[in-house]
Amino acid sequence: MEPMPNVTRADVAQAVRNPLAFIAERWTPSPRTVQRAALSAVVMAVVIVVTGGAVRLTGSGLGCPTWPKCTDQSLTPTSAMNFHSAVEFGNRMLTYVLCAAVGWAIIAARAAKPWRTGVTRLGWAQFWVVMGNAILGGIVVLVGLNPYTVAAHFLLSTALLTLAMLTWQRTREGDGAPRPLVGKAVVQLTWLLVAAAGALVAVGTVVTGAGRHAGDSSDVERIPLNWTMISQLHADLAWVVVALTVALWFVLKAVDAPVGPRNRARDLFLVLMSQGVVGYVQYFMKTPEALVALHMFGSCLVWIAVVRVLLSLRERPDASAPIPAQSDPALTRA
Repeated sequence: MEPMPNVTRADVAQAVRNPLAFIAERWTPSPRTVQRAALSAVVMAVVIVVTGGAVRLTGSGLGCPTWPKCTDQSLTPTSAMNFHSAVEFGNRMLTYVLCAAVGWAIIAARAAKPWRTGVTRLGWAQFWVVMGNAILGGIVVLVGLNPYTVAAHFLLSTALLTLAMLTWQRTREGDGAPRPLVGKAVVQLTWLLVAAAGALVAVGTVVTGAGRHAGDSSDVERIPLNWTMISQLHADLAWVVVALTVALWFVLKAVDAPVGPRNRARDLFLVLMSQGVVGYVQYFMKTPEALVALHMFGSCLVWIAVVRVLLSLRERPDASAPIPAQSDPALTRA
């Protein structure tokens, strides 16, 4: 066995003062490792949404009736508590796993050579969103699962997923200035699609807040809207998003856009169709828990597909990569 290197007081001081720089000086991850670290944050951002939905669907939202402790006297559930306490506390513990995934992405991005500060900043943005959402989750418990705070909790999770996707994308491309692959009109149409998808997600939280899965007992406050009416609005917005996706695909085809954007638009359409089937089935079956959970997972996939469409409209080469020379018009006319 090789002898362990001596650790000096200076090393310890440096590690305490700037642990990321200390690690970066002694470890260089491969590009694939950095990408996998960023992808792990994406996966955990989806997992935390699904498990948070499981807390609500099992009626475990107040299984730990206070925060940050589980009870006034105990940080963890006690033997006298029940299944709901275990579910709620388990979801709280998954927040630490999410933090670990985001931390791993930050460490890998910082240790990469050369150091890509933009990727590291995106990782830190994820971290602060996770911290903010953890505090908001505590507020949700303290206010007795107020549906407006629950909706904000989900929307902040969607913001985290957006940052995680952007970080993962940046690990797979260079640091050069972004170069558009399509015209301005196509970009504007795509942003309209993103706005419609964002409205779809937001209205989906209102459907949840007005629905029957309150997260605990029937005494939990609900949004005072007609659930059938708001569900119809949600379905109408879904069809708007589908129509914009189809229109975008045809426009990309018409302008002979690169295959990447066309494939991403196709993927979004397929995800939307699958999500729509689940949505209609759960509506007519009076929102059974299993289908609601599947629909929440599908909402994450829809948003991931939307973000991928938007990011596919440009490329970022390596900053050192040469830009192809433009042909001389005089020569081409000759």
